[in-house]
Amino acid sequence: MGIPYFLEENCNDFPPPSRLLTHDLAVIGSNLDPDSLLKAYRKGYFPWYNQGEPRCWFHLDPRFVLFPSKLHISKSMRPVMKKFNFVMDTAFPEVIHNCRTVWRDGQSGGSWISDEIENAYTKMFELGYAHCTEAWQGNDLVGGLYGIRIGQVFFGESMFSKISNASKFAFISFVKEFEKSGGKLIDCQQETQHLASLGAELISRKEFVGYLEKYIPQNENIW
Repeated sequence: MGIPYFLEENCNDFPPPSRLLTHDLAVIGSNLDPDSLLKAYRKGYFPWYNQGEPRCWFHLDPRFVLFPSKLHISKSMRPVMKKFNFVMDTAFPEVIHNCRTVWRDGQSGGSWISDEIENAYTKMFELGYAHCTEAWQGNDLVGGLYGIRIGQVFFGESMFSKISNASKFAFISFVKEFEKSGGKLIDCQQETQHLASLGAELISRKEFVGYLEKYIPQNENIW
């Protein structure tokens, strides 16, 4: 087992994934500037660390992903789809803040979404790279998720639900829209039973990087 790479704060030269000898924590350091985040995601890295800790970047092997064509909607979920209204990108600051503050079953301790993370991804939203999906009931935002889209890949970061099935509704609705727009791959990062029930699956790091190279052109599209 290898050790992570260390980058100076002003450096965003993330190593090629083929050099990694770890299966999880891969890089420590760098920064959350838009250019750094884009370079990291293009190679499959994502930041994950608690407030006050060094910036940690993960590159999981295996990786948990969803191919939109394999989305599974259970029979029990179909009537639930009529209970919410779905929109995108109308309340990004509220979505990421709810992802930070809404308590999850089994959660212990605070959220990993710090002020730095919240500010960085809000900036990415303003630049057109970060997106959010929203589940509404009347005037109430009850569920949603956010992430980064580059080319035909969406990198999911976090989701929240204030009432049962709201985040699942937001995710299913998003996958359908994403596929319509030409999306090919959704990075779910870590395996969860929740997303496995919707059709997500594990693939190797090598496969994952191959899909990134295939679906993210050099001049990536902004959605």
